[in-house]
Formats: sequence, C-alpha cells, structure tokens
Amino acid sequence: MVLNTAYADASGFPVGDPTSILSYSPVVLDVPDRPVRLELKVTAPATGTGLPVIVFSHGHGGANFLSSLRGYGPLVDFWAAHGFVVVQPTHLDSTVLGLREQDLPDAPLFWRDRALDMHTVLDRLPEILGAVPGLPERVDTSRIAAVGHSLGGHTVSLLMGMQVLQPQDSREKDLSDPRLTAGVVIGGPGIADEHFGSWARENYPSLQYPDFATMTGTTLVVAGDEDLNPNFSSRLSYRWDAYTHSPGGNKTLLMMRGAGHLFGGISGYDAAETTDENPARVAALRALILSYLRSQLLGDRSWETALDVLSSLPEPLATVETR
Repeated sequence: MVLNTAYADASGFPVGDPTSILSYSPVVLDVPDRPVRLELKVTAPATGTGLPVIVFSHGHGGANFLSSLRGYGPLVDFWAAHGFVVVQPTHLDSTVLGLREQDLPDAPLFWRDRALDMHTVLDRLPEILGAVPGLPERVDTSRIAAVGHSLGGHTVSLLMGMQVLQPQDSREKDLSDPRLTAGVVIGGPGIADEHFGSWARENYPSLQYPDFATMTGTTLVVAGDEDLNPNFSSRLSYRWDAYTHSPGGNKTLLMMRGAGHLFGGISGYDAAETTDENPARVAALRALILSYLRSQLLGDRSWETALDVLSSLPEPLATVETR
C-alpha cells in the first residue's frame, strides 16, 4: 500500500490523500454462552491492498446509539479513508441492547465480556472480513491494532496486559492478546486510590481493581488535561494511569490540551453529549493516532513526521512523552 503522506487534511498533519470508504453492517456472529449475538460493522477503504486492521471498542456512554457499532464516525470514517479496515463490535453494555439492568454476570459494565468480544473478533476475523464482498484479499491480517475510548480504553488496556484483580473472582486474569501489534487507550479509567469516587465505587465496583503492572503491550495512551470527573476520581491524572503505572519501554502519552472526556466530539457527528466541542481537536487527534498506528503497523516514519509538525505549531495543541 502506497500512501502520499505529504497531503495534510484540516488538522494540519500530513495524512495522505483520503479515499472513498464502504461500510457493511451488521455482520452477526453467534457466540456460545453470549446472551445475544455479536453484531459488528466493518468500514474499509473502497480501494487498496495490504490494508491493516483496527478493532475498535466503544465507550460505555449514555447516548442511545453511540455506544455501539453505530458510533465514533469522526474517527472510524477518517481512519478507513486513510487506509485502515475498522471493525466495530457492539459490546453487551451498549445502551441499544438494554442489558445493563439485567441480572447477568459483570453487568452493567460487562468489562470481561468486552475483552472476550475482541478475542472473538480476532479469532473469527476471516469470517468477518468475508462478509464484505471483495475485502478479504485486500487485508493484511498480520497487522492489527486495538483502539478504545473510555470503557473501551479499559478493554484495550486488558488486551495489552492490564489485569482486574477483583477479590473472589477466580476467573483467568490474563486477557491479553499477542495478535495485536499495538493498542491505543483514549481516556481510559485508571487506578482506584484514595481519590477514587464513591459513586464509581458503588456503581462500578470492578473499576476498583485494575493492575497495570502486567500491561506490557505497546500502547499509546491519549488523555485530556481537562478530563476530570469526580464521580470516578478527583485526581486529574486518573485518565493516564495506563501510561504512568504500566511497564516502560514501549509506552507513549499523548496529552491533548483543553480536552475533556469526549476530546472535542469523537463519539459521533454533532454528539449532544460532547461538552468540549472542537472539530479541530477531533481532526488533530485522529490524525495523530493514524500516524502512530501507521508507524507501529507499517513501519514508516509517519509518527516522527507528525511530532515534527506538532512541535512547530505556534500554540501546541498537545504534548507527547514516552517511557
């Protein structure tokens, strides 16, 4: 796949010429012991070969459809237009399924089932791609990344090696997946220390037990310097604990200035739940993530080039550090 990375979109970052995209949904999988079938959407470039794959995990959210395969268009459509096949599962906690209040294990977050959904996608990726006419032969299934926002960031952290050490839970703790080359955690939850919110402790008890000590996978952690919700933590750095508390050597922190939890509106076009609406921030964020994933999956210099552009801006919109 040849990309013209000299082309810069509205973000100002070099991303290459966009191409037309196609979306196919729902792809429906019967999964043993899952209370409902797993529905997915596949979004891909209309042309091109050797296409890498992003498996995307949506947030928990309160909107009707954004927490499902129907959400995150500003990110998904952009990444597909710039050379990636994006697979979006609808997790059990999605509002569209109505399962949050049901008497089911791990409700309402279904944190473990989310990771298992991602494993299912990877296990059955040929079947999923095969549902889209003409797509399988254009995809390089050896190049796969996982991206997730909010609770989806928690899911990606699990895939990168983070564990939930919940007492009296005897199930397998290691939910990591070596088939993933890299992960991107956008605004994921962190450690439940003395600043952890009583609301989250009562309503989402599993969030009290994350352990990032085993999160060895190559990961970009994206955080907003105004992403503070006392319901979860009164500590601002809560949202980048996946970077601070995981093993170093392959971790990168992208701190978006002025960004709240929706990073300007990533969960949907004109999403009402966005409190920091900023299309320019969305454009920059998706371009920076694109550059990171190109470098990780394709081995090019897109990330280095993006960082050069970032450092040249008169008013930096983000900072980057590594460990």
